[in-house]
Amino acid sequence: MLQKLSTRASALGVTARVLGRSGIIRPYSPVVLVGLARTVLTWGTGPAGGFASLAVRAPRQVGLIDELGALTFGEMHERSNALARALRAQGVTEGDGVAVMCRNHRGFVDASIAVAKLGADLLYLNTAFAGPQLADVLEREKPAVVIHDEEFTELLSGATIEHRVVAWVDSDRPPAATLEQLIAAQSTADLDPPQRHTRIVILTSGTTGTPKGAPRNEAGIDAAVALLSRMPLRYGWRTHIAAPLFHTWGFAHMALAMLLGSTVVLRRKFDPEEALRTAATERCDSMVVIPVMLQRIMALPEATLASYDLSHVKVVAASGSALPGDLALDWMDHFGDNLYNIYGSTEVAYASIATPEDLREAPSSAGRPPYATVVKIYDAEGREVPAGEPGRIFVGNSLLFEGYTGGGHKEMIDGLMSSGDVGRFGEDGRLYVEGRDDEMIVSGGENVFPKEVEDCLARHPAVVEAAAVGVDDTDYGKRLRAFVVLNDTSVTEHDLKAWVKQNLARYKVPREIVVLDELPRNATGKVLKRELAKRDGATDRDEE
Repeated sequence: MLQKLSTRASALGVTARVLGRSGIIRPYSPVVLVGLARTVLTWGTGPAGGFASLAVRAPRQVGLIDELGALTFGEMHERSNALARALRAQGVTEGDGVAVMCRNHRGFVDASIAVAKLGADLLYLNTAFAGPQLADVLEREKPAVVIHDEEFTELLSGATIEHRVVAWVDSDRPPAATLEQLIAAQSTADLDPPQRHTRIVILTSGTTGTPKGAPRNEAGIDAAVALLSRMPLRYGWRTHIAAPLFHTWGFAHMALAMLLGSTVVLRRKFDPEEALRTAATERCDSMVVIPVMLQRIMALPEATLASYDLSHVKVVAASGSALPGDLALDWMDHFGDNLYNIYGSTEVAYASIATPEDLREAPSSAGRPPYATVVKIYDAEGREVPAGEPGRIFVGNSLLFEGYTGGGHKEMIDGLMSSGDVGRFGEDGRLYVEGRDDEMIVSGGENVFPKEVEDCLARHPAVVEAAAVGVDDTDYGKRLRAFVVLNDTSVTEHDLKAWVKQNLARYKVPREIVVLDELPRNATGKVLKRELAKRDGATDRDEE
């Protein structure tokens, strides 16, 4: 009993320190404190309660900026009240599902808060899905309403949709009721709270198969404390969320904004120079990105990079895939030591965080697990392996998903969930991720992970980006076929193979290296390796 009390007291101490350092614990008047307590107890800690609490704390503070202008937290609260009433009039009730297929703009946030206020579930659709994928997902999940941008109307034409709402309008005559029309036609008065809180269903990336729904209930305060323990975000910052909001990483920062009282700065589509311009002109304190966004920014001319002052940016938070090659060092050399890379997955959320110090000392590492997060490495028989030895990565935290909506679950060992990756803990105590456990090949009796070869190729001055997949080989059993995008067409396949041979073991040299104009990626920046695996050895130039 004493040990449990001591552990609990220690946890409370850590929570208080982290929340105090972040500025979340701050003085409020007794009236505001009572209102906050009532709001959270009534509406929970999800989008409904989180943004409603901001309307109590700071109703006149700007909470969101997009291409249409600014909204205060009070306005966001009233807009979501009206939209919730409109959705209820369309038949949405507690426990129903509402699908959202929107880019990064106010409509995404309006829909998220409104649906949560009804006690319905949110299904976030990937804006890069193909029509058949959308039809399959919507048939499986059967949402009562789909809220989508007008540009996706034709893409959704093959799906059975009873009610639809257009969130962002591009034409003079949109094909369905618009979100703004619904908001304007309803009362903004507060609603009665539902009996249940919303579930958030985020779809897996589908890089190696059909996307699956990974649901979660509301995150507790421990989830935020864990991230803030190794990433110094502060209360009241202006945050440019460039990562898609439908992705785990973008949504996580929308959720953090509810706690931190952040002003969220959004742009519908990512453009590398526009991202720099937005961060500079809006005087953002932090940026939220996926690694491919950093790659595309760093591919801009040096004169362009030098023309934007990002000295106000204190944290650049990246997640979603590995940082290839020396990308972390290149970014920090240009914009300062402000880069934090978070390793995780849709199913386990976060697992480890690499700080700027980690990335300077060990650019290929995934850093260390944050507070209240357990990461262990197990072998194929489920036994924990010693430090330095590779194995399967398993994670425990407060945000593990509940099992796929279509059935099935990730493997569990001792309460920890498989991330689907293979890695090891180095002698420095940092986690090193070697690749997906289903991507490893055995070449000449040796284990080879594509990531090591991809990183090696990415460090070549002529390579913009690289990816590799396993293919059959008569001599080695399996070899890698690599795909590269080049900035110098004079560089040959022979040159690149020689580069790999200089830096890695001979059996890791790709059997062939194919030049492409660009790598196929999904909307979250992950390379679609199933598409690469279908290709033969022809380069894009050969096909022209």
